[in-house]
Amino acid sequence: MWSAARMLDMKKAIQILAWPALIAAFIALCAMTTLPCLAADSAVLRNGFSIRHERRQVIGTITRLFVDGDNSSFVDIPTAEIDHFEAIPDELPLHLATQVPAPQVQHPMDLNEVVRTASGTYRLDPDLVNSVIRAESGFNVRAVSPKGAQGLMQLMPQTASQLGVHNAFDPQANVEGGARYLRELLERYNFDLVKALAAYNAGPHRVEQYGGVPPYYETKAYVARIVRDFNKKKLAAQAATQPATQKKPPIKSTTTHAPSTKSRKSSPQTEAKVAAGPASDHN
Repeated sequence: MWSAARMLDMKKAIQILAWPALIAAFIALCAMTTLPCLAADSAVLRNGFSIRHERRQVIGTITRLFVDGDNSSFVDIPTAEIDHFEAIPDELPLHLATQVPAPQVQHPMDLNEVVRTASGTYRLDPDLVNSVIRAESGFNVRAVSPKGAQGLMQLMPQTASQLGVHNAFDPQANVEGGARYLRELLERYNFDLVKALAAYNAGPHRVEQYGGVPPYYETKAYVARIVRDFNKKKLAAQAATQPATQKKPPIKSTTTHAPSTKSRKSSPQTEAKVAAGPASDHN
């Protein structure tokens, strides 16, 4: 028979041999629960929107949010309008996602998705729509101009009603209506972006009265500001996609016309490169 002392020594030996295996299992478990999670960030704005982006850069009083990994597209937001930033983890691998239930978290509405959806519906460049929103409201959902224009794309009540927008302070409905109105103006003026923007600001009757941009400082500054912001995005996209040896200086002209068409299905997205002068605040 085994003595009590002998049995105690064997028990200790088994415990000592088991420790390395237990430690290895613990380390493996920790590694599984602390796997690095590559993530984009979300800028949560004070107006309730969020903007998913790959990186950001503070330039003076604005924060530039790069929404693509190659820095070809960005949105400039007044830094004061950003409430905070949140990390957005990538989706879990399939074998983990089936074991771990996804938490039910309510995230703010993604402005990029709203703009992309409306731009796709009316075949507009999302960068152009973003530039218009920036000039019109500074991304303020509750913005109201002295003349009564409302929301992100500053729709006048009568215009909003004609476009079927019942609540101009509903971000999605506002951007949808504003994109539709901008598309109608582009078609009306044979895709002359400058005239379309002037009509968006001063009204089509003023553009037709003066045969072009009305002689109002506010309208001229408004058009120049949007064109400058839009061109800046296009130049950034060009720099990100072209090899260094093929980069060329931007071509400047008064307007760039896209081919006109009677069918929306066949008409191209709007693009323009326009020489812009100094600009000032619209609202």
